[in-house]
Amino acid sequence: MEVTAEDLGKRSFCEAVMRARLPKAVFKELKKTIDYGAPLDAAIADSVAIAMREWAKELGATHYTHWFHPLTNLTAEKHDSFMDPVGDGTFITEFTGKELIKAEPDGSSFPSGGIRETCAARGYTVWDCTSPAFVKEIPDGCKVLCIPTIFISYTGESLDHKTPLLRSMDAVNKQALRILKLFGKTPAKVTASVGPEQEYFLIDKDKFNQRLDLKLTGRTLFGAPAPKGQELDDQYFGVIKDKVSHFMRELNKDLWEYGIPAKTQHNEVAPSQHEIAPIYGTTNVATDQNQLLMETLKKVAERNGFACLLHEKPFAGVNGSGKHNNWSISTSDGENLIDPGKEPEKNLQFQVFLAAILESVDNHAALLRLSASSAGNDHRLGANEAPPAIISAYLGDQLADVVDQIIANGEATSSLKGKVYKSGCSVIPEFKMDATDRNRTSPFAFTGNKFEFRMVGSTQCIAQPMMTLNTIVADTLCNFADVLEKADDFEAAAKKLVADKLREHQRIIFNGNGYSEEWVKEAERRGLPNIKCMVDAVDYLATPENIEMFEKHGVMSKRELVARGVVMYDNYAKQINIEAKTMIEMSTKQIIPAVMKYEGTLAASVKDLKELGISADTQMEILSTIDTKLAELKKATAELEDIVAKAAEKEDDPKAWAKYYHDVVFAFFDTVRKPADELEKIVDAKAWPFPTYEELLFEQ
Repeated sequence: MEVTAEDLGKRSFCEAVMRARLPKAVFKELKKTIDYGAPLDAAIADSVAIAMREWAKELGATHYTHWFHPLTNLTAEKHDSFMDPVGDGTFITEFTGKELIKAEPDGSSFPSGGIRETCAARGYTVWDCTSPAFVKEIPDGCKVLCIPTIFISYTGESLDHKTPLLRSMDAVNKQALRILKLFGKTPAKVTASVGPEQEYFLIDKDKFNQRLDLKLTGRTLFGAPAPKGQELDDQYFGVIKDKVSHFMRELNKDLWEYGIPAKTQHNEVAPSQHEIAPIYGTTNVATDQNQLLMETLKKVAERNGFACLLHEKPFAGVNGSGKHNNWSISTSDGENLIDPGKEPEKNLQFQVFLAAILESVDNHAALLRLSASSAGNDHRLGANEAPPAIISAYLGDQLADVVDQIIANGEATSSLKGKVYKSGCSVIPEFKMDATDRNRTSPFAFTGNKFEFRMVGSTQCIAQPMMTLNTIVADTLCNFADVLEKADDFEAAAKKLVADKLREHQRIIFNGNGYSEEWVKEAERRGLPNIKCMVDAVDYLATPENIEMFEKHGVMSKRELVARGVVMYDNYAKQINIEAKTMIEMSTKQIIPAVMKYEGTLAASVKDLKELGISADTQMEILSTIDTKLAELKKATAELEDIVAKAAEKEDDPKAWAKYYHDVVFAFFDTVRKPADELEKIVDAKAWPFPTYEELLFEQ
């Protein structure tokens, strides 16, 4: 399956396509908006719509849709035909600038946190021209033109992840330009960019279809560990199996056609786990592409006989999946503002941005923790396989040394340099090593010219964590600019500000092992928050100071923030409720009947042996153990049913409802799971009602 240069972006209405198809004046105006953030001239919409329609039709598209990101971590689309009735029984092909710019989906059928009542249906999707439209094939073989949009309510509040993200990009642009102006630089625009690394599992599709828990919740609610897990470290970067390699080739071809070239693909740590990393993009485009990537992963997996699992923790006892979001900010002139250069000790501009980022992370650690929170990610964070729930920043040896000098002396005069590696082997070339190591246990790690936010969950839409990061950095840059713009001696004031802020926020810097118990104690001594679950994190979203910050920069209103919190509580409660009901059904309708049937077979063999005068002590002992565990499972399942039923009493209070599901319902899951998993270890494998971990993880 060959991927050619001609295939790159052929399903994307990208810059090359626009340049070729749009009138020069129209293309020039549209590029001003895309490249420099100039207001979109609605007068050009008809020309763009005609060109987009004809291009999409040539690719086989018969419909178009406004494609958006509701508060579900999924995308949404409503397909409209290009064909409009004329009135005489005939049709014409139609797609106007008005239809390109705006559509009207139902604003009450998506999560809104109370912003929209069920009876209040109107909502709007509005074209995001900075993210390329694309054509995708839908299951029935038809093709549809997908137009990236925002989604807002009739009353003007955002009902999606994209709107606040775009606002946060404007905020960081505005405040970064203020800082750069003080350094004598006047780029047209500063853009936040991200490259999200995506982890996922591939398992056999037929086995997936036999697991009710995987189908309904994305994770296994029952399952004894396989005799082998990841302890030999033989999966990570291991040889990719032929069937998986074929899947990856097909995936790359589809992504390539969407204009999403993958930079890296490899086996991850856990059995049947893999990772793909695309090339950087602006945060809104990267968000769209990551959502499309997740959808494509599932489609291509199914075509190849796999099921793609994106849940943060589909299997207990082996590593889960996340997204590592590599974030930076750069100017329209191509300057990366988080690049320290060869002499970071002399790079005052970099030091200002570094100090601002560290202050942002320290002051808003709880917000960052919340931005990476979900019911699924609660399984993963702090589980010695992912960053801990405690936010800290890793700088590495070189920057840590520069920071220490600034804190001690007010400025730095030197920086560590990379050594030349000499292998001692005559055939191996020498090379210059990096000046610092990397740290995989840090939730927010500097990696040379960017920060890697490693906490984000694998199912999450990256818009919320990136919006949060953009906003908190914009707020700190604003505060820095307010101080520095008043200074008589800018350089002296900037050096003092950097030194003061690094001293003040030194506690957020940690270059050690984030998995260690010692770090948990040290973080507590430093006063860093350790928020262990999503339910406890939501409180930090709509605090008075955070409302003030988000409103100050025009990113979200108080009403929007409060509504997001309600949505998060609601989603958490509903997810755990689904898991609980699935657990009850699997226990009642699958495990218990299967074990009872096996008990009957075993009891019959005991009877036969006794009739023959043969001792059946061993069989009786096994039978007794099974019966004891079966009784435990039956009792625990009944108790879980009662616990879930009582949750309805708290449904009118979103926080109390979510907290009950976390503290009571979810906390009881292991009581049900333990006897079931113990039974799995005893009962004949042929009698067990669904595929085991060994079958799921080692039979791709």
